[in-house]
Amino acid sequence: MTALRTRVLSGIQPSGTKHLGNYFGAIKQHIELAASFPGEAYYFIADFHALTTLRDADELRAATLELARTYLALGLDPDKALLFRQSDVPEVTELAWLLATVTGMGLLERAHGYKDKLQRGVKPTVGLFTYPVLMAADILIYDATLVPVGKDQIQHVEMTQDMATHFNETYGMGKELLLRPEFRLSEASYVTGTDGQKMSTSYGNTLPLFESGKRLKKLVGGIVTDSTPLGEALDPERCNVYALLKLFLDAPALERVREHYRTARRDGEPFGYGHAKLLLAECIERQFAPARARREHLLQHPEEVEAVLRRSAERARIAARATLERCKTACGLR
Repeated sequence: MTALRTRVLSGIQPSGTKHLGNYFGAIKQHIELAASFPGEAYYFIADFHALTTLRDADELRAATLELARTYLALGLDPDKALLFRQSDVPEVTELAWLLATVTGMGLLERAHGYKDKLQRGVKPTVGLFTYPVLMAADILIYDATLVPVGKDQIQHVEMTQDMATHFNETYGMGKELLLRPEFRLSEASYVTGTDGQKMSTSYGNTLPLFESGKRLKKLVGGIVTDSTPLGEALDPERCNVYALLKLFLDAPALERVREHYRTARRDGEPFGYGHAKLLLAECIERQFAPARARREHLLQHPEEVEAVLRRSAERARIAARATLERCKTACGLR
């Protein structure tokens, strides 16, 4: 068996308010890849996976729709990429069971994600333990050829490769029933939080994507800086505000800001951290203004979001059914 098309696939957890770290760390790359990839792009909202930690039904529904709105508002073209709920393709759970029957306990026990969650105090449920099996099914059921991941997620793809190999060796009789995917390291930007650590919801140091006005200025104003007084030279490389400005400004503009830092002057006037923070707030307002407007439209028209999710799921199920039928026949279930 060979895939008829090249497919890139990624899953996104529907949790928390999305922030600059989410955008520059993953969302931006997903949208750009969908626009430039020569094959098909499949992006699913991992609501099945979310059940391992999120137990509030209303919160899960709201988070799922908000994540879909976010991607669409930021420019994901539903004509070039599928965006769907994981749970709208139930075939994935059937394939997960088939994979579970050929997956060794030792492989799952070595999963970094499982160990990390246990260390953070998450209850060790069966769902959490078998999380990599469902993740493998997410990838394999669509014959995905490329999976963009960060360094900490490479193991997930490697485990998926192992499961595909075990299944093919058990039932394939020389045939490639499941396509072995490859990972692609995402060139994700490191995004500094308001406290200088990596921006993360768990740290409470985020700048929400769609914040604006006084609330945005207040959040940006809370970015930690040192106590250098106004009028004295500043070191841009040690400044959390400058680290964020680098995400928004092109090289000439960034060099001008560096000069402001070094001379503590701008247009003949004193320049300090407060001025840098105002500049950052302006950059955020300007870059995400069109997305905020699109998001407001989608908030008023939820049926448009739902239509994208359902249409994408219907197309995704065509590929999923073909893979599942192939595998069930090989197992003797057909």
